[in-house]
Amino acid sequence: MGIGSEEGRRNTFITILGMRFPTNQKNQKEQTKISHPFFLLPEDTIFYPMMYLVINNGSMNQPPEKSRCPWCLSFDDYIRYHDEEWGVPVHDDRVHFEFLILEGAQAGLSWSTILKKREGYRKAFADFDPIKVARFTEKRLEKLLLDPSIIRNRLKVFAAVNNAKRFLEVQKEFGSFDKYIWGFVGNKPIVNKRKTLGEIKPTTKESDALSKDLIKRGFKFVGSTVIYAHMQACGLVNDHLITCWRYQNT
Repeated sequence: MGIGSEEGRRNTFITILGMRFPTNQKNQKEQTKISHPFFLLPEDTIFYPMMYLVINNGSMNQPPEKSRCPWCLSFDDYIRYHDEEWGVPVHDDRVHFEFLILEGAQAGLSWSTILKKREGYRKAFADFDPIKVARFTEKRLEKLLLDPSIIRNRLKVFAAVNNAKRFLEVQKEFGSFDKYIWGFVGNKPIVNKRKTLGEIKPTTKESDALSKDLIKRGFKFVGSTVIYAHMQACGLVNDHLITCWRYQNT
């Protein structure tokens, strides 16, 4: 189905299911403006409705699908979380506190379960304001245990208030929780070079050290595995696979 062009004319292309067909430069301007599937093409072009992608000077105007870490592909919110948040360095104390609550709630569960309840946690825990959460009364916590929008585990719910108090103590000592936590990675992200998910370990010497110090300070649900998940989420470590588009863009 090749289509010739007049001698001396510069070619642009239209791709139909991966096949390239040269068309005349004469009508290139009009082609790039058209988005409806039934449009007029130069006379020397064969057109098949709904089977085209317009290409300008040989490069497509729609990029190929991004390559992602395979753990995030089960539902749209998971993909969005991977693309927009996971592994991006965090320097906001409230975000750190949010992930301490969420990662603690995840213990023994899947992250996808927690992600689906994230907005429930946001509402239940005062938009993750540690000052407000530290003031929660036992009566309020008992009420939260009836809330289906969060994980209704007594130990985890009560631990959130304890951790809020410990969080404020760290802020007072170091000026910010961010300054404290980034000190465990030398104040810059650890960039790994993982080719497969199997290469990612559940803990590291850095998460061991951070976990040990947090426990010493009175935090709860901060084992090394939980803390390494926090480090991954908040960008203290880049564990995107090297084949993932986010690896070079965190």
